[in-house]
Amino acid sequence: MRILGIDCGSEITGYGVVDSDGRRHELVVSGIIRTSPKNPLALRLQQIHSGLEGVVRENCPDSVAIENVFYAVNVQTSLKLAHVRGVALLAAAEAGLEVGEYSPLEIKGSVVGYGRATKSQVQMMVNSLLRLGDSVRSFDASDALAVALCHAVAQVTKSKLVSRRAADA
Repeated sequence: MRILGIDCGSEITGYGVVDSDGRRHELVVSGIIRTSPKNPLALRLQQIHSGLEGVVRENCPDSVAIENVFYAVNVQTSLKLAHVRGVALLAAAEAGLEVGEYSPLEIKGSVVGYGRATKSQVQMMVNSLLRLGDSVRSFDASDALAVALCHAVAQVTKSKLVSRRAADA
């Protein structure tokens, strides 16, 4: 399966596409969509939406994985993040893609094995799981890849549970 992971941010939105069978993962592409904080939020959201549409069009993912909104001390930051998530969800819906949403704790636990891992620990494990010689340079891109990897593992687990229930029935 091909999964697009998205790490939402109003200034930098990370994305990463992986091919995975749930056990072996391969990097397709990763990067960031950078917007200027000087621009109005509406324009930045349009740039993010357009960038994500391009990633979807060029890479044809089977599904999208996005981090859930988490509580932030700054309410304005939380609101901007929610707007960016809305744009990412819209891009996925417009493409007819299934969306998986995961908490930061689930993502870090799935990739690192520890829900309170640092960004550099996540980046190191993403590089290891994808067997990359050169590391993904941006924390935003490596976080997006972590979301995609979390979704890959969750889908395999879900599929096994469905198979077991069918066998037990």
